Amino acid sequence: MSVMDDYLKQQPAAQKSELERIRKIVKEVVPEATEGISYGIPAFKFNDKYLIGFATFKDHLSIFPGAMPVDLLKNKLSEYVTSKGTIQFTLEKPLSETLIKEILVISLANIKK
Repeated sequence: MSVMDDYLKQQPAAQKSELERIRKIVKEVVPEATEGISYGIPAFKFNDKYLIGFATFKDHLSIFPGAMPVDLLKNKLSEYVTSKGTIQFTLEKPLSETLIKEILVISLANIKK
């Protein structure tokens, strides 16, 4: 069992399901991504470089793709609470698969520069 599995196992069912959905998308877009913990949260790395992380909180969930994707997609993220490198969302208003894929493509391109 991985540290990410341990983290997910501790989450309420609905939040766990949403994070598992995101995990699946990450693995589809970046199959070489490795799982671990970075900055105290479950995260994915590509070539040992931070790609994206996620976590649950009392009133929301967040992904942490870094500043560039948040900045480049700010118009598409206007419905969500964002800050430098963070996108907050809820179970009632999750991030679409298309948007998550866009975020990952930008993050991956930034790593490969």
